[in-house]
Amino acid sequence: MVNQEVPAGVGISAREAEVLAALGEHLTNAEIGVRLFISVRTVESHVSSLLRKFRVADRRALAVVAATMQPVPGTRPVRAASVVVLPSRLTPFVGRVAERAALTEALGRHRLVTAVGPGGVGKTRLALSVAGELTDRFADGVWYVDLVPVTDASMIAPAIAGVLGIGESHGHSVTDHVLGRLAERETLLVLDNCEHVLDGVAVLLERLLGGCPRLRVLATSRARLLVPFEWVFVVPGLSVEADDGGVGDAVELFVGRAAAGGSPPMSEDTKRIAAVCRGLDGMALAIELAAARFPSLGLDGLEAGLADRLRLLTGGSRIDDRHRSLRSTLDWSYALLAEPAQAVLRRVSVFAGPFAAAAAATVAGWLPVPAGAVPTILAGLAEQSLLVAIVVPGGTRYRVLETIRQYGVDRLEEAGESVEAFSHHLRWCLEESAALVSRAPVDAWRAAFDQVADELRGALAWAEGTVRYRPEAYRLAIGLAELSFTRGMPGESQRRYEQAAELAADDLAAADALRSAAGAAESRHVGTEALRLRRGAADAALRAGDRAGAAGDLARNAELINRGPGLMATAPAVGEVAALIAEGWALAGSDLAAQARLLTAEAFNGDIADPATVELIECALTLSRRIGDPLIENAALDQLTAVQLARGEVRAAAASALRRTELLVSMPVTAVAGLEFFDSFGMAADSAVAAGDLLAARRLAECLRDLPFHAEEGHLATVRLLVVTALAGDWDETITLAERFREGWERAGRPRAGNLSGGAYAVATVHGLRGDDHGRAAWLDIVGALTTPGRPVSEIHSGKFFDALLLLHRGQVEEATQVLDMPPEQLTYWYAEWRPWYAALWAEAAVMSGHEDVAARLQRARVAADGNPIAIAVVDRAAALHTGDRDGLSAAAAALHHAGCRYQWARTLVLIGGEQRIRGESVLARMGATPTVWPPQ
Repeated sequence: MVNQEVPAGVGISAREAEVLAALGEHLTNAEIGVRLFISVRTVESHVSSLLRKFRVADRRALAVVAATMQPVPGTRPVRAASVVVLPSRLTPFVGRVAERAALTEALGRHRLVTAVGPGGVGKTRLALSVAGELTDRFADGVWYVDLVPVTDASMIAPAIAGVLGIGESHGHSVTDHVLGRLAERETLLVLDNCEHVLDGVAVLLERLLGGCPRLRVLATSRARLLVPFEWVFVVPGLSVEADDGGVGDAVELFVGRAAAGGSPPMSEDTKRIAAVCRGLDGMALAIELAAARFPSLGLDGLEAGLADRLRLLTGGSRIDDRHRSLRSTLDWSYALLAEPAQAVLRRVSVFAGPFAAAAAATVAGWLPVPAGAVPTILAGLAEQSLLVAIVVPGGTRYRVLETIRQYGVDRLEEAGESVEAFSHHLRWCLEESAALVSRAPVDAWRAAFDQVADELRGALAWAEGTVRYRPEAYRLAIGLAELSFTRGMPGESQRRYEQAAELAADDLAAADALRSAAGAAESRHVGTEALRLRRGAADAALRAGDRAGAAGDLARNAELINRGPGLMATAPAVGEVAALIAEGWALAGSDLAAQARLLTAEAFNGDIADPATVELIECALTLSRRIGDPLIENAALDQLTAVQLARGEVRAAAASALRRTELLVSMPVTAVAGLEFFDSFGMAADSAVAAGDLLAARRLAECLRDLPFHAEEGHLATVRLLVVTALAGDWDETITLAERFREGWERAGRPRAGNLSGGAYAVATVHGLRGDDHGRAAWLDIVGALTTPGRPVSEIHSGKFFDALLLLHRGQVEEATQVLDMPPEQLTYWYAEWRPWYAALWAEAAVMSGHEDVAARLQRARVAADGNPIAIAVVDRAAALHTGDRDGLSAAAAALHHAGCRYQWARTLVLIGGEQRIRGESVLARMGATPTVWPPQ
């Protein structure tokens, strides 16, 4: 049961109260970070603190606390609030009371409402105003997505995912992840500026609305989406006169904007202003542009200038008239600009998003624009409301409103400058891409990439469709692929590498791009995709006459099938690996790299206990070192580490695994090397655990966590840390990390991945040791869902170890003995790194149960635990218990304390008895553990 009040003496900070309220709404850590403008790791720290303060097991319990607790006098009440992700208003919103009410009513009755109207009528401002008023009606938030930077339909879902805080995950499409996130949530999604991707929006919304019964969508577009479930709301121009005969919204807007410019109109000019607004058909943008000119031209100048333009309007529908009135106003505003300013305005229309003055100078600063004049011109355009100036930490950036951007594109075409302007933009993007590729990927780098990512995508889309610039398109696709991978978006990286392969000038370049695409797929843990792409690389290499390169690709596929069964969606066909190896040898010739790859593939295809396997590994290592290929050497060392673990040579295995990480020190983290990076650090962490070096295991697990392509993959980033923190006794951290693991795994579509089950089992055991059997059962369900098909849970020896650990803690010795039914020396294949830990508990259970063969078991356990000081200390503890050697117990406690194994150290103190028992029980209580049962039942 959860207390109805905050426990006495427990205080929470204002920030913790905000985090707790968000947990009560069942928000993810990413969503909490978005709401509170803090990092995910900071959220994790607050969650850990709240778990400790409220003495509950997980965030679900905290959600109950948030929902049921009553505020204690003197503390800040915990209140729920919806997530609101809407852009801030740069200027006040004026009027539209009737339209806001009507649109609000429409959203209450219909799940998809499209606000339709010409550019500049005020659709976006109206939609944002209504969305802001509806935040209390949507428990799971209001989210705004601007589709202006989206250049093709395939990027609509990623744009939504980015706003929702959803990163890429393996095995499922971004659309699936968005669908999963919104499926059960009461959310309003605002999709702004849909007109250029109408078909893509329609298809996506049909899926989202069909799969998310509590989702509502407010879209803005110049044209309707043309789907059966759409309710169209036509946005009218601003009223010139109110229903009661007073000043209308259009006049109020003009007066307000003119006053903001330093020249408030006189009250006697109201009728003349109304006439100007009426002539502009109440178009909000046109009125703002006219008002921006009021301080310099006055009403006389406005009336004269606009009259010349508006006199040309004849016939057509009302909507057509409004289109023409806006175009006429833009033409007039454009004509008032000096020629250099006109050139800059039309040229900066090639930017997809906000840009800096330096970027504009590169893209737009050619004749007739004088050298060095662009910054001043931009400031002037902002003063005339033709650009929006945005002050950000890095300086001022400028944004072109979409309507004006479209106008600029038209003017660019009329001036015959389109190709030149877009090519300038393309060259600037290539320079930005190259600069980012050469920079270290720190926090500032990520922000810099995010600022230009849409520009790179837009330039690539233009260049891809222009035959003359296909070579530049290829270079930009490669650059964007590299940058996406470094940014933690391996899915986009894979797509861009595949795009580069299609743009490549020859088959050799295509093969290289496909190899990188395969590496990105491996980093996403999508092995089937990697096999397809690498087969494509082999085919391209053969077309180019590169037989050795093709042989290497085939060898990599053969290797991956055996090396990464947990990455495969389906089991390989019988004989597939042997066929790939045979095909590779037929092509390899005398090429040493191909031979080394094939020898490595054969080693992975051999029996781990067969001496011939070691011979193959040694040959592969010799060749890889001769040719200086660290990636091939790394792969061969992976199989050597597995052989050493199977033999019980844990120190040698740890050394081999550490050597793998050393080989990567000077290498950049690229898609081609992605598999070696995550496998090297993962295997090194596992080997350090096998050797009982928890400090080294934590360091290596943190290196795995910090890989850029794991940034959004919580389950992949945390799995080794779950094990290390559980063994070390840092259980608060285990529970906090567990939520990130579960969130990432569920977001990825709950993939089967047996190599992740050890981390989940560790979490289940921590819950059990804390007396939370419900939490343990939930995590054991996750273990079952993770299990690789064809490999039952019973074969996961880490699970046997963790189950026995809990049973011994609870004094259930006979049950522990039954779980530990396999002699430790038989643990030689999967999960052999757990043999020392298993052997230690096997010995302890034998002693506590009074097994008839205790002495022999202790000796066998000591052999199996050799090389692991923690396991040896537990065996020594068991031997001391058997003989009643209190000094031996004290020595074991000292060894465990020195090794950083907090739980086993505290348990040993309990076993010693007396004052030491009291001390040990106190340590266990601080860890949140239930009292260990001693003597056993």
